[in-house]
Amino acid sequence: MSLALIIIFAVILISSLVGVYAGRNIEMNFENWTVGGRRFGLIIIWLLMAGEIYTTFTFLGASGWAYSKGAPAFYILIYGALAYTLSFFILPLIWKIGKRFNLHTQPDFFIQIYNSRGLGVLVAVIGVVSIIPYLQLQLTGLGFIVKVASNGAISSQVAILISFVLTCAFVYTSGLRGAAWVAVIKDVLMLAAVFIVGIGVPLIYFGSFGKMFSALIDKMPEHLIFPGATTNMDVLWVMSTLLLTAMGFYMWPHVFGSAFSAKSDKIIKRNAIIMPFYQIPILLIFFVGFTALLVIPGLENGDLSFLTLVNQTYPAWFMGFVGAAGAVTAMVPAAILVLFAATLVAKNIYKTGFKPEAGEETVMRLSRFMVLVIMALGLVFAIFFPNELVNLLILGYDGVCQFFPGVILGLFWKKASRNGVFWGIISGVGIVALLILSGNDPFLGINAGFVGLVVNAAVAVIISLLYRGPRIIGEKKNA
Repeated sequence: MSLALIIIFAVILISSLVGVYAGRNIEMNFENWTVGGRRFGLIIIWLLMAGEIYTTFTFLGASGWAYSKGAPAFYILIYGALAYTLSFFILPLIWKIGKRFNLHTQPDFFIQIYNSRGLGVLVAVIGVVSIIPYLQLQLTGLGFIVKVASNGAISSQVAILISFVLTCAFVYTSGLRGAAWVAVIKDVLMLAAVFIVGIGVPLIYFGSFGKMFSALIDKMPEHLIFPGATTNMDVLWVMSTLLLTAMGFYMWPHVFGSAFSAKSDKIIKRNAIIMPFYQIPILLIFFVGFTALLVIPGLENGDLSFLTLVNQTYPAWFMGFVGAAGAVTAMVPAAILVLFAATLVAKNIYKTGFKPEAGEETVMRLSRFMVLVIMALGLVFAIFFPNELVNLLILGYDGVCQFFPGVILGLFWKKASRNGVFWGIISGVGIVALLILSGNDPFLGINAGFVGLVVNAAVAVIISLLYRGPRIIGEKKNA
């Protein structure tokens, strides 16, 4: 295990140093810090967006769902491809607006399109509230991976604390550019680990993928048929969840904002074409979960399946490699999450809501300070309250999905008004919170977030038809 630990912490340290080095000789103004100077090419954009999307869930959640839930896990494989198709049509338009009006964040987009500071503040607040539990999830997952990979030699708290310090260092010094550089290391390690394990374990235990599936069908014939091992995740839940997550995929503030960092709208379109290749590793991770179900049945926590099977199958040094890959897979999205959360607080809550006259230098200083505050908040929850934010995390994804009607209406419907979008978001988030907190998710078999999305869109359209406020780009601003 000594070699495994050396591999884990060597990779974490090297990745952090690369992130800090990325900011060398760069004037770290607000433009460079938040959107990388809008100079990222196809490869960096591809790796950066994959770094945001493929997180510790890749190692833990996908295999865990394949192990414990079965067929419902297939939605994970599908919704990404749908989202990438959708991004081909909407992200280039968002990039053009961002370039034209020098936008840096998702709330900036809403403020510009709908001519409403209040709407921008609302979007920023929901964005920050959604990001914090997502950040906590990355830190918790990182600690869990390192603890298991080191066979308990390193506690999760120690691993989280070390990564907290190093991640803060490269985000503080290099901004989005640092996260993009580390994403290169992260993707190489993650893909190597997933392909080796995803292809290796079915062959080692069964001789082929076909024999593995035959064994699964013989022993658990209903595992690969909806609702799988669940009672409430049938076809209706899967279809509504697919639509919800596909539409909400690029509505996370950090993913939305990263689109502004591309060189051109053509880069965004090309990225949408090649991003579906990243769904292939998800399929391999399912294979690991299915193999683990047959080889080590009865795990209390299905999320343990990937690491437990690797630990049982491969030598300790390889477990160290997987642990290192998992750690960096958590650090990159954590860095991007905290960067954009800090920016939302500084620019779109403080400046937009309370201090419109604040200059760029003031906003930049506050953003850097908020990196430390938000990261520390995530650290506290990850160490002391690891299970307190589960419901909030669910609300987080369903919450950011409520931005989708406002984005689409703003891009394609001239009659959309700021009042309609504002109350649509409020209605959607309210419905989601009510259904989830009252234990009614799914609602009549439908994902609660999708119910909220339908209500959101209906409210936005109805109020926009009743009240037409200034919102079109180029109109004279009245508020």
